Amino acid sequence: MAEAAVTAETGAHTEVVERGGEHVEPAAFGILTPGVWVALAMLVLILVMLWKKVPAMIAGSLDKSIAEIRKQLDEAKELRAEAEALRKEYSDKIANAEKDAAAMLDHARHEADAIVAKAEADTTQMIARREKMADDKIGAAERAAVADLRAKAASAATAASRDIIRQRHSAAADDALVNEAISNL
Repeated sequence: MAEAAVTAETGAHTEVVERGGEHVEPAAFGILTPGVWVALAMLVLILVMLWKKVPAMIAGSLDKSIAEIRKQLDEAKELRAEAEALRKEYSDKIANAEKDAAAMLDHARHEADAIVAKAEADTTQMIARREKMADDKIGAAERAAVADLRAKAASAATAASRDIIRQRHSAAADDALVNEAISNL
């Protein structure tokens, strides 16, 4: 079997002994192996962390984070409730606006119907007035024509009477008629 060999690593000497393919672990004081050193270091680290109350600080930090998240969740719930209220308010406003628009449209239709009915009534009255005026004008024209015809007939009758009287009556007959009229008085 091979005897001990010496190697240099970063300025320190480590002795490696080979005996039948086995490797001997280095140990401090014969009992402290590297695994024990790591375990002791971890134990010291954990004890220092407990002494400095690191778990309490971590728990406190987590509690603060949880409280902040809860606060944000509460704010989100409030915002959601406000958003729902606004949505409901605006949907109500939209519904009311649609109702108002329908009422305005209905009112406009009624007004339009009333305007059309009034226009029809006014048109009927205007036609009746125009017919009356036309009838009055026709009546006036007829009366004027009748009066003109009577005047012409009277004029023609007067002229014819004058001619007949001239032809049939003489001055002596006129004197007799005048005397008779005077005597009747």
